[in-house]
This record gives sequence, structure tokens and C-alpha cells, in this order.
Amino acid sequence: MFNLVDEHLVGKELRTTVVDALKNIMEVNDKVVALDADLGGASKWTDIGKSSPERFINVGIAEANMVGVAAGLSLTGYIPFIHTFGPFATRRVLDQIYLSGAYSKNTINIFGSDPGFAAGHNGGTHTTWEDVALLRSIPNVTICDAADETQMDWIIREFARLEGIHYVRGNRKGVKNIYAPGSTFEIGKGNLLCEGKDLLIVAAGQLVAEALEVAKALESKGQSVEVIDMFTIKPLDEELLLERLVGKKSVMTIENHSIIGGLGSAVAEVLADNGLAIPLKRIGVNNQFGQVGTPEFLQNEFGLTTEKILEQLSL
Repeated sequence: MFNLVDEHLVGKELRTTVVDALKNIMEVNDKVVALDADLGGASKWTDIGKSSPERFINVGIAEANMVGVAAGLSLTGYIPFIHTFGPFATRRVLDQIYLSGAYSKNTINIFGSDPGFAAGHNGGTHTTWEDVALLRSIPNVTICDAADETQMDWIIREFARLEGIHYVRGNRKGVKNIYAPGSTFEIGKGNLLCEGKDLLIVAAGQLVAEALEVAKALESKGQSVEVIDMFTIKPLDEELLLERLVGKKSVMTIENHSIIGGLGSAVAEVLADNGLAIPLKRIGVNNQFGQVGTPEFLQNEFGLTTEKILEQLSL
């Protein structure tokens, strides 16, 4: 069960949340190992190397090899967690995840950091607008987008209990808190954050905070708005989606990802498969590459702030 916070304040860095969760897990489970692709400083996974040096491996800038090593560890009974920036955790190593991971029925838990505009000054080469789309195409892969530190902590701990390929994306830095500490969730189940009659907003990840702000702004103009945090993008909670679409005039998706192949596409597929003629507005990045700038500049530049989303709705 989850509870919402009253104020959406920026919490601790998600990279710290991930490291703290892994260190706690490794204290009680000697099968959990952590691998990083020469980003231990950026990810703070070097802290894991200090607390559990025998179960931390820096593979260097060799991401495909990292996935291969993780697959080998899985074959020998270990539970590997791997990290690198989002594009290198998915786009660069897609065939290894497909064959050495999913096809071979291994367990690999992947943290792809700084998705979308969170890439900041690292620029277009380090920007991933397509990580969800790529992994959605692989059978039986679980994909999560963490809304805040409480949810990220729960996801990491839950991944450690499960078999298979699991991917979570999230900003390395702090994001606005949505959930109260101690909240729990369920993989494959969306979270209904507020109820409304007119518009259904389905959001995921860091932009859940913006979705709630958009809902508040529209409510002030007389619209009744409902918001779902669809933190598990695959498997998508079709049951909740179909239930909450009943009687709605329109639906909108909000994601820090391309509108091609991500959350918006997943929702569109549900609408189409069930013959629902409900207008859908997909808010995300449309056929663009990343660029250099602060995360705040990039979020605005790509139309993903509360103000820019409201502007798109008024077109």
C-alpha cells in the first residue's frame, strides 16, 4: 500500500537510494553482486566496492562485456545488478540483453541512469529517449520508471527477489517526492493517485510530479482530472487502465521518453486492441535527438515542464 506526501519536495539522490538499497540487500544475501561500467564515481557504486569488495566488479568501459559477465554470474547462481547510463545500458548492449539475458533465461537487474533530459551536459550521445521502446520489444522483460526515492528503493529490493531481466530507469540526482516513506507497490500494477471524471493522465517516472501539477492546473479551470502512476511500463496494468477509462472524455500520457514505443505507445495499443475511440494525447519527445544543456533547460526545451505541457493542451 502507498501513501502520498503533502509537499512534493526534492528528496535524496536516486543514485544514493540505489546504493543504500543494494548495500542493505548484500548484507543479508551473499548471492547479490554489483557491476559497473567505469561509472562508479557517477553512480556512487564505488561505495559498494568499499563495503563488499569481493562482490563489486568494475568492468571498465565495456558495457556489452558487463552484460555477458552478469549472465555468467546468473548461470552460477548469483543475482547481478548492473549500472551504466541509460543509452549504454540498453541501446549499446541490446543484443547481449536479448541473447545472453532474456533468451537464455538468466537473471540480470539493470539500472539505466539519467534517462531523457536528465542526461544534461553529457549531451546527445548520452541521451536515451528510446530505452523503453527497445526493451519492450524483448519477451518477458520487466520495465520500471521510478517516480521518486521511495519507489526506487522498493523497486531495487523487489528486483532482488525476482528471476528474469528487469530494467529500472531514473535520474541519478534528487527528484520530487511523491510517496511517503514505507510505501509499497506491486510490479505490473499502476497506482491511482487522484480521481477525476473528464481526463485521465497516465504518467511514469520523474514526470509523475508534473502530471500532478498539470492535473491541479486543469482542475482550477474546471476540468476533473485523474492521474495514474504507471511505474511498470511492461507489463502494463491494462486492467486498471481499462477500468479508469470508462466515462473519460480523453486520455493523456506523459513520459521522459520518445512518444514512439514508450508509455504513450503502450497505452495507444491498449486503446486500439479494445476498440476504444477515446482521444489520446501523447506528451513526450517526437522524433528528436538529445542535446547539451542543463536538465532544467532540456526539460523545457523538449516540452516536458508543467507549463509546456499545458501549452500543448491549449493548441
